[in-house]
This record gives sequence, C-alpha cells and structure tokens, in this order.
Amino acid sequence: MGLNSTWDNSARANMNVPPLTQSFNYTQMPMRGVNIGGWLVLEPFITPSYFTNYTAGQGIVDEYTLSEQLGDNAKGTFEKHYMSFITEQTFSDIRDAGLDHVRIPYPYWTVEKLEGDPYVEKISWRYLLRAIEWARKYGLRVNVDLHSVPGNANGWNHSGHQGQVLWLNGTMGEYYGNLTLAYHERLAAFFAQERYKNVVTLYGLVNEPNMMVLDAQTVISWTSNAYDIVREKGYEGYIVFGDGFRGAGSWAGVFNQSRYPGMVLDMHEYMIFNEGLIAQSHSTKIDFVCSAWVNDMQTSSNPLTGHGPTIVGEWSQADTDCLRYLNNVGVGSRWEGTLNVSDPSLQVLTPSCPGGTNCTCDPANAQPEDYSDEYKEFLLMSAESQMTAFESGGAWGFMYWTWKTETADATQWSYERGIDAGIMPQLAYNRTYNCTPGTTPDFAALGLSESY
Repeated sequence: MGLNSTWDNSARANMNVPPLTQSFNYTQMPMRGVNIGGWLVLEPFITPSYFTNYTAGQGIVDEYTLSEQLGDNAKGTFEKHYMSFITEQTFSDIRDAGLDHVRIPYPYWTVEKLEGDPYVEKISWRYLLRAIEWARKYGLRVNVDLHSVPGNANGWNHSGHQGQVLWLNGTMGEYYGNLTLAYHERLAAFFAQERYKNVVTLYGLVNEPNMMVLDAQTVISWTSNAYDIVREKGYEGYIVFGDGFRGAGSWAGVFNQSRYPGMVLDMHEYMIFNEGLIAQSHSTKIDFVCSAWVNDMQTSSNPLTGHGPTIVGEWSQADTDCLRYLNNVGVGSRWEGTLNVSDPSLQVLTPSCPGGTNCTCDPANAQPEDYSDEYKEFLLMSAESQMTAFESGGAWGFMYWTWKTETADATQWSYERGIDAGIMPQLAYNRTYNCTPGTTPDFAALGLSESY
C-alpha cells in the first residue's frame, strides 16, 4: 500500500492526553472524538448529491442501489469521493478542535465483496490505511469500525443495503455470521501488527446489530466467538461491541471482564429517533441529558449493574429528525408527522414536535447564519451537556456523529460546521455548560419556539 517501513508515534493530540508512545488510560481520562461518517460507507444525508438526481421510481436509496445504477462508472465515482471528501487536512482540523480520537466506519467490501455485490471493492482499503497514518501524524487514536457486514446487521442504509436483516437471521443468517467472522480473522491479524498497536486502540466488531429484530442470544454467542478470534489473531487493544439498543442495564454479567478483558460496550445516544424525546421542550431535553443519560452512563459503567467499560460511539446535537434523507431517501420526519416508511408499524403521520401543532422543519434546516441567538444557545448547550454526560459516571467518553457533511443544512450533524457556526465548543475540552443543577434556562421564555 506504499506505507513506509518505519513510523513515528511521538505526536500528541493536545496536552490533556498522552502522546501515542504512551498508553491512553481510558479509566482515568475521557476520550473525546468524532466519526468520519459518510466516507468509506455512503450515507445519503451526509452526501446528498449522490442521490438527488434520481427519481423515486429508480429506487436509488443507498450505496448498493447507487453502485448498481452507476455500473462501470462506480469505481471512478467512489474513488473521487474517497480522495476529496476526507483529506489530511481533516485530521489536522480534528486535532485542532481539541479532539483526540477518530472512529472510522468501513464496510466489508473494503476487504472483499461477495459474489453478486455491485459494490466497488478493495479501493477504500487504501484510504482507510492512509487515514490511520494521518491520524498517527496528528496524535489521534483510532477506532476502526466494521460498519457493514454480509447480510446486513440492521437493515438501514448506512449498512450499505437498506432492507432485510439477514445477518444471523433467517435461513442464511448463520452463513453470513460465519462470513463476518472470516473477515475478522483477516482484519484482526492485520491490525495486530506492531505498526498499529499504539494508534488503532479500539477495534469494532459490528455496527448497530439490530437486537430489536435479531435474537439476543444468537448475537451474544456470535460476539463471544468474534472476540476470541480477534484475540487469537493477536490484537491486544480494546474490542468494541454494540449495545444493540437493549439498554444499559441489559448487559450486566454478559461479558465479564475476567473472561473478556478489554471488551468495551458502545452505546449510541440520539434524541431524534424517538417521538417521546422529540416531543420534549428544549429545556426539558437538556435536563433529560443531564439526568437520564448520566444515569445510563453510571448504570452501564458499573459491572454490577451494566457491562462495565462503556463509550458513546455516536451522538448528535440535533433536536429534530428534519434533515433531508436522515430517515432514508424519500422519507419525511417524525417532527412534521411525515414519516411515510413502508412498514405501517413504523410510520409517524402525526406531528411529534412539542405540542404537536405548527411543526415546521424550516428553522432546523436553515443555513446556520440564520439561526436565532436563542437557538444557537440551545444547540451549544445541547452539545456540551451531552459531552458532560458521556464523560460522567465512569464512562470512557464519546465520539460525535459526524465530522463532515456536504451541505450547510446538515450543520447540526457536522462537528466541523458546528464549530464555525458557534454551536460546538471551539475546543472539546474547554466547555461552559456542565450540567450544573438549576442552570438550564427556560428557552421558551427567551423566545425560542418549541415547534419552530
């Protein structure tokens, strides 16, 4: 891959964390990181330009259908995206934002696609390795995250192919599960190399296994097997598994540290995919973070009540699900009551904003320079309160979703744009709001409409 035979681990992201030559003590200092989403696995809301030129009838809704549509042009299209969307400057900027970790989602076809897949295989592997070297240069530690697995672990577009969950499910479920273990045999052996020991400190097994659909014991057994394979192949860092949306308390005693040392639970905390949370007022949302999510971190981080070592590998300051394509291409929002998904049980056709009337997505999707001062204050407080929560109760810290978005209407999903807009802290470790009781303002009294 054109990698130098030597490397330099002397870089240090900032004075709050050790250089790469020293170990990062996750129990004593929080990780503060960000995802590089929408790069090696496309997500329509992050890079909408790849999806806007197609009609609904063409059904171009994810990387699978886009790759099919592009045909022979897919290779050039994706390589251009890999080359331009994320560059070395990205990692320098992440370091300058006071962050110290990056989570890099990548799909199984980075290594090799399956027979019949339309994906562009292997090319993104070069860029994954290049990104790790850029991270090393700027003192950033890396969580490599297998974001898409054969058969699809959750059915969502960010797994590559929106639709059925066939991984560990149905007649081909075991086959796809074993295929994924075979990928981990190769990947773990690679990242066990001396070159990566100080920089790839976290190794993700599978992103967001949908245990609302999958059998819990089957996923747990697979995860145990995957852990053993990764260790047998020599990887010595932390091994990360997803909580499967089961809740913090459900993992107590499942993977105890005596049998599974270095096993870390990854929780993804979003307000905007739940009608009950969306319906809360701005002030109540802040207070919810500072109570319920602080309690979640305490529950999860204590091995008597939860798994133990816990990170929040994804979260966002967004308080609506209004952004175009966020809920899939051609699908509306819970906020406005236009979530017209194909499964009737998941449809939300009544507005979910606070009060349920006059709900509009326009202010949330506005250009950031058009945000009111009150809305900016809320968004900054939302971000900082979540950072505080995810560093509390013994939790190991966070990684924001995501660093970069293509368009300004997605500012609330871009750490980079958020800094420029004044709705993210200029330095992740230098914050104003820390969940101090009694300090949440009444945003409605300040003039911020609850329904916008």
